[in-house]
Amino acid sequence: MSLETAHDLLNRSLGQLARKIPGATAIFHHHGLDFCCGGNKSLLRAAEEKNLDSETIANALLAIANKGETPATETMPLAELIDYILENFHQVHRTELPELLRLANKVERVHADKPDCPHGLSEHLLLMAQELEQHMQKEENILFPMIKRGTGSMVLGPISVMRHEHDDHGAALRELERLTNNMHPPIGACNTWRALYLGLQKLHNDLMEHIHLENNLLFVKQEKQFSKSQHNSTCCGSCS
Repeated sequence: MSLETAHDLLNRSLGQLARKIPGATAIFHHHGLDFCCGGNKSLLRAAEEKNLDSETIANALLAIANKGETPATETMPLAELIDYILENFHQVHRTELPELLRLANKVERVHADKPDCPHGLSEHLLLMAQELEQHMQKEENILFPMIKRGTGSMVLGPISVMRHEHDDHGAALRELERLTNNMHPPIGACNTWRALYLGLQKLHNDLMEHIHLENNLLFVKQEKQFSKSQHNSTCCGSCS
């Protein structure tokens, strides 16, 4: 993405910037900007809502925009992108969540009397894991096969449902931030506590990236592909 000024970036959506600029997601993470569920907001609007200096963020993005290359996921065919999501996010979530649950239970049990103990974390994390598992199964058993088969307009309904559930995951992540002081362990926290928050930070970042790739890349590509096929069909019919 070659741009002349940082001002060019202000009216672009967070989702588009995350797709086009390698390293943009790290900048968004640093400033607490939601580029997955809130990916349709412009950089200017998202920054204003958090009382952030949009020009500063735009300049940081510009500094890396003209250096980077298009991320590999941007040019992947739909089927390949789906396989990438399955391997790098679905499988990873399933591998890491059981250990995070074990650590959360231990921290709450051992440090229950401490003022910074994340009371309710293990319960919230269990609910997150259950809802995420149900969501991923829907994608694996229904949505992803439909996209790979090319089922036309039939895919739009499941996509709408998945977008809604992504919003729920975003709300769950915000609650996770609240319970853990943004994954910042207190001074003097034990190794288990620190390991838990480090793992939760990775889960948070992975899930944000996971939702971003689906909302702002996979689903958008699928919707554009369907719109293009509809246009071509209408055009051919009117020109015959």
